[in-house]
Amino acid sequence: MEMTGWRLTGALLSFAVQVVFIGRALLRPHRQPASRVAWVAIIAALPVLGTLAYLMLGETNMGRRLVARITEARKTLHVPGKSSEDLIDAEGKYHLPPRLAPLFRVGQSASGYPPEAGNRARLLPDSNTAIDSMVRDIDAAQDHVHICFYIWLTDHNGTKIIEAICRAASRGVTCRVMADDLGSRRLIAHPSWKKMQEAGAHLVRAMPMGNILTWPLHGRMDMRNHRKIVVIDNRLTYCGSQNCADPEFRVKARFAPWVDLMTRFEGPVVLQNQHLFATDWMAHTDEDLGELLASAPVIEDREGFVAQVIGTSAALRYAAMPEVFTSLMNASAEELTITTPYYVPDEPIQAALCAAARRGVRVTMTVPTRNDSWIVAGASRSYYEELLEAGVRIFEYPLGLLHTKALTLDGRMGMIGSANLDRRSFDLNFENNILFSDRDFTAEIRARQQSYTDVSNEITLEAVRAWPWSRRLWHNTLAMIGPVL
Repeated sequence: MEMTGWRLTGALLSFAVQVVFIGRALLRPHRQPASRVAWVAIIAALPVLGTLAYLMLGETNMGRRLVARITEARKTLHVPGKSSEDLIDAEGKYHLPPRLAPLFRVGQSASGYPPEAGNRARLLPDSNTAIDSMVRDIDAAQDHVHICFYIWLTDHNGTKIIEAICRAASRGVTCRVMADDLGSRRLIAHPSWKKMQEAGAHLVRAMPMGNILTWPLHGRMDMRNHRKIVVIDNRLTYCGSQNCADPEFRVKARFAPWVDLMTRFEGPVVLQNQHLFATDWMAHTDEDLGELLASAPVIEDREGFVAQVIGTSAALRYAAMPEVFTSLMNASAEELTITTPYYVPDEPIQAALCAAARRGVRVTMTVPTRNDSWIVAGASRSYYEELLEAGVRIFEYPLGLLHTKALTLDGRMGMIGSANLDRRSFDLNFENNILFSDRDFTAEIRARQQSYTDVSNEITLEAVRAWPWSRRLWHNTLAMIGPVL
């Protein structure tokens, strides 16, 4: 009788825990219905494992303290170029086409940065050249160097940047270095991390992991700072998909080379990237960078194109990045070209691509043939048939891991940066992109995208329909994991 009582108590307790966490899954705001259904099914079917999984991965929680610090930093720091809370009329102010101008309003609503003219950009030809360009700029720095990378390795290119930072710090340049605590864990554990500190650089482990046992109390461990930002002397900035590493990416050498796109910018977007970096820095330290932004010189030469920084995270506004992507896709009238390593869309993204193709837009998407995430690779292919039926052309790049994240539309506008077309970038990661409107620079990015497509294999509807049922089942099963995020 006593044993039966314990069993009954245990069963009732297990049921009560299930009810509580099913309720949390149903009540959590900003969750898509598919995600609610997935979590309810997991918790109901696997009471213990499902509840533990929900504790670890079920909510976009990065910890109240970090959110509070980010919010306070944004209140403290003046947004460069912002004179009021009104959204900028880019059509009236910069004479942009009425179809494209509102897209900058979407971008401004996403992270608060207004569109500004006077920007110039230089697209770097490859990853090694981009690192060499950064080293030259760091060596020429006179006041400060700010760097943030998701992945930073101690390989050839990673060490080049480390040595440049040490040289700069040794000659009195203020170097603030931020590396994600998970993505850059090898660097943080390496003597090079301490070497930069000893040279005088200020170091921050972004989104510190902490103790595995306390993760559910302090936020999800897989919410990461995925940004790639370099800002020097309030004068220039880098933006793109490239981490601080060799293209051979020796920690995942069998997928190499990593094929990236990195651009060096000058103009008002420099201070916007600076503001984004400063927000992250002040969220992790007690140093106020407000004076650094306030003392930045006013840019008198306004020759150049209109652009704005799009910085998103779960600490700011839900679904900001997918909203920007969807708006760009819906605005396309002639051509829409997308390059992304990871395609695990939400429903609006998938619908926007299909709708664009169905209304006659030439839609092309290029992704890698082999992906470093087998889950993403399988899930991505579950969306192929619907895209192909709508008229989207899909290409798979076979010469390495195509890691470039770029979108161009109608030869007039584009966006590059760190964000992928997947739910991690949409809901979890800290990301930074730059949205721009310029025929010449768009043509450069479009030509780079075309260079990928030219050597890729086109995926046809006939080939996808010929896949065996077992492969389809595998892809669709993996795609079910997406909404669980």
